[in-house]
Amino acid sequence: MAERCVLLLGEGNFSFAAALCGAVGGRVVATCYEREEEVAARRRAAESIRRLRERGAEVLFSVDCTKLKDYFLPSKRKFDCIYFNFPHCGRKAGVVKNRELLARFFHSCAEVLMQDGEVCVALCRGQGGTPADQPRREWHNSWQVVALAAGAGFILSDVHPFRAEAAHGYECTGYRSQDKFFCTEGALNHIFTRSTPPLYCKPLICEIELESRRISFQVPRVLVDKISRGFLELNSNHPVRTIKEKFTAVLSQAFPLQSIDYCLSLLLQGCLSAGCHSNIFWVLLSPEETPSAEEMASGRANAILFFHVDFHGDMDENVQGRCQTPKQCYLRPSLLPYAQAIIKSAAFVPGTLYVFSGPVFRKCRVSPYCMPVFHEMVFVYAVSRGSENSCIQMVVDKIKTSIHSLHQSISDSKLSISLQEATSLGTAELSDFAAFESQLGKIQFFLCMKTDTWDSSEKGFCVGVVRTTPYESAGSDLVVVFASLNLDLVAMLICAIDDWRMLWTSDARFLRQFPAGELRLFKSFSLYPPSYVHDVSFWLPDGEQFDDVAFHTIAREVSGEAVACIHLLDSFQQPGTGRNSVCYRLTFQSCDRALSRKEVAAMQLRFREEISKRLRVALR
Repeated sequence: MAERCVLLLGEGNFSFAAALCGAVGGRVVATCYEREEEVAARRRAAESIRRLRERGAEVLFSVDCTKLKDYFLPSKRKFDCIYFNFPHCGRKAGVVKNRELLARFFHSCAEVLMQDGEVCVALCRGQGGTPADQPRREWHNSWQVVALAAGAGFILSDVHPFRAEAAHGYECTGYRSQDKFFCTEGALNHIFTRSTPPLYCKPLICEIELESRRISFQVPRVLVDKISRGFLELNSNHPVRTIKEKFTAVLSQAFPLQSIDYCLSLLLQGCLSAGCHSNIFWVLLSPEETPSAEEMASGRANAILFFHVDFHGDMDENVQGRCQTPKQCYLRPSLLPYAQAIIKSAAFVPGTLYVFSGPVFRKCRVSPYCMPVFHEMVFVYAVSRGSENSCIQMVVDKIKTSIHSLHQSISDSKLSISLQEATSLGTAELSDFAAFESQLGKIQFFLCMKTDTWDSSEKGFCVGVVRTTPYESAGSDLVVVFASLNLDLVAMLICAIDDWRMLWTSDARFLRQFPAGELRLFKSFSLYPPSYVHDVSFWLPDGEQFDDVAFHTIAREVSGEAVACIHLLDSFQQPGTGRNSVCYRLTFQSCDRALSRKEVAAMQLRFREEISKRLRVALR
């Protein structure tokens, strides 16, 4: 194991550095801002400096924490941990001055910290401005430490009480730049780590074979980093795959089972019910615009994914048309068409449980549990008429058993699963997931989950639906049961993940919490992320229906999913003209990476430009 390199800043009398030096192996560099002769006059300073030097530590004076790279050669600049206890500009400096100090300090740390290093900042009670502070100051009166760190690319990964007594021999000093004690009761240690950098995804082109023709299409911007993540592949330890495999294993013990995960096209074509159109990711196919070899070589096509589109079987004509030269298709919003296709094929065997799984894509409103892409699992089973309810109950019972088994292995919290008749839920109670499913066809039951760790309605979150339909075969007395599950929502509820975006993070710290596919309660590596509020007001176009889902989708695109909440603040109709104006509030907050005020300001400006251009609204 490599020795750790530790840097201590702003030491008053070096007593903390001396206490730490005995417990840390490796290189220790202890520094202070004052000159050596100033420090030497302080109590305990000379003794602490002597102890440090005896143990091989480096002791430096007159070190400015905002210019750290200036004090170390390039080969000596990479520290594993940087400590800064109770930073302060000195004397009676106010909140604003100390914020400026912290902001410049974090930027300086970024230049000398190892990629997986830590920055430890101890602050007095209430200064940090996070919910961990008790009592908590008003935000404007705090040092806003998490937001300042975010400006330099850091996230708060841990916070715990500062235990002065744990550092044997430590004496705090420096109150108002004097050799005086100050109170550390209620002080907190804030542990910051580097954030993954912002994703700047280039346009992505997918190339497919459709009816023996080679066709390309551009992936919608909001899906570029999600369309080919491979969470369900064999080498994946993602929790959605673990849950999928658990369902498959339990159901295979009760039914003959055939899993069909291959050759499921990302694209569908044809007509949809009228209510679905605003939720669909439409793509324009361009057979004549396939990038040339020269464009590919030069990178002008940016990126290409290859897919083979194999529309096997006779799909429902309402879901897939039989166009010979399609010009417009859409990314699959459901795996239901493939389930409908299998029951019409000659290979279909009643009494066998067919299982489909894969990502599906739907435009939706911004919320912590409403996702534009998720992994769906569909079960198809044909039974004799009159026994469909017992079949539904058996399938649901097996799903319940699987979920309870997974949940009880990692948590003592209460989890309940219920099958709700579709008629018992009003339209207002339906989530975006359930509402869209209702547009795909009649639903008999909703499968709902509720846990103590999530706020939800009395009936819980809808994570699945169950449908039945007659088996269309001459002389048949069979009924086909279709059950569909949102695996992402199930994973969130079992593992206590409170934001769907965390399932799709590129930060390796997420998957490290689920080694070899083992489910665990998720512990966030980004605590108390800063949020920023921006309002936007505009006049609606005359005579046109405002597309609320498109509005939310544009917010997702321009922010890289950094918008956590959108809500309508106000609406207004101008007397005389009848023109309608609305005002929306957007809350920007990232659950997994640093998000700075400057980044958000740029996102808001771009958002205003995009809605003006694409939704034809008049900004106010």
